[in-house]
Amino acid sequence: MSHPLRALTILGATGSIGVNTLAVAKCLGLPVFAVTANRQAKLLAEQAIAAGATFAVVADPAALPELRQHLSGTGIRADAGPAALIEAAASSAVGAVMTAIVGGAGLAPTLAAVRAGKRVCVANKEPLVMAGGLITLEAKRCGATIVPVDSEHSAIFQCLEGHGPDEVDRLILTASGGPFRTRMDLSAVTRAEALKHPTWAMGPKISIDSATLMNKSLEIIEARWLFDLPAERIQVMIHPQSVIHSMVAYRDGSLLAQLGRPDMQVPIQYSLTWPRHVAGPVAIPDLVKMASLTFEDPDTRRFPSLLMGYAAARAGGLAPAVMNAANEMAVAGFLAGHGTFLDIFRTVERALEQCPGVVDPSLDDILAADAEVRARLAVARNQAPAATA
Repeated sequence: MSHPLRALTILGATGSIGVNTLAVAKCLGLPVFAVTANRQAKLLAEQAIAAGATFAVVADPAALPELRQHLSGTGIRADAGPAALIEAAASSAVGAVMTAIVGGAGLAPTLAAVRAGKRVCVANKEPLVMAGGLITLEAKRCGATIVPVDSEHSAIFQCLEGHGPDEVDRLILTASGGPFRTRMDLSAVTRAEALKHPTWAMGPKISIDSATLMNKSLEIIEARWLFDLPAERIQVMIHPQSVIHSMVAYRDGSLLAQLGRPDMQVPIQYSLTWPRHVAGPVAIPDLVKMASLTFEDPDTRRFPSLLMGYAAARAGGLAPAVMNAANEMAVAGFLAGHGTFLDIFRTVERALEQCPGVVDPSLDDILAADAEVRARLAVARNQAPAATA
């Protein structure tokens, strides 16, 4: 089928979201203008060729010679670095941008897409966590449309269609509970155990965030900006089956839920076809075959990250950016064999305790705080012995 949007740019094409977005774009007949990656030049070149892209970008300039080699003779332009990422996001040829770069590195190109007035399909939590106030303000100023791709926020977005914040009692973000939902002692968790998510197939960083429930902390802050509701009206509920992706409780006592298979192609597709639901590659779930749908309150004693998320959302200012940077560094350290699983919580808590009190931070303030946290934790990591897997 033909598609009403102009071509698509996929920021972070080689990750799980990027791969699924390419599959959905092919199914929808949506042309791809640009694909980007950090440094996976060979895979990115293969994706660009298969999608008929015009432009391919690696964030790491050291990977550019390899990318150009793999694209030689194809007519696909290759480039590298921050300016090239911004060009891919803001080009006049682009109608929609899928932002799926993991971590704070996605902030600048996401903001560029917003300022260029694109449909910005937000799959990476970090830009809205770090600079949600700035991004939403710029979206209004520049006429950009922000459509959430996270399964939870996509569900809320769909349940809120046609309704205003004044009708809402609270938003309910569901969580699978991760691999340690029923494990009481987390002191000896290994990397391999933490990476085994029970229902979703995700990249390493996001898998660890799910294991610590830090992903829900980030989602609380993201939801605060996407849906203009305070953190006190955003609830987290454990739902191990991952069938109900999130819910909206309305003031009249009604509860609207969005259900679907745990497959990211569904929210990816809706972000590109919104406001229409069209036929796609994912089947409707068979509710009769499901044994049960269960719900639990989260255990904030074992998973204190949730309390940190609420605290950061209430504090505002630089706290969300500091929390995000500390978490990224702690997760990277854990994956590299530095520190324990529980050290992730401790690292984020200490960073929040040291957060400077800036009430209305500029983008420069946010980037400076992010850099300071990363530099400080990098020094601390280099001074600490490596842990065993």
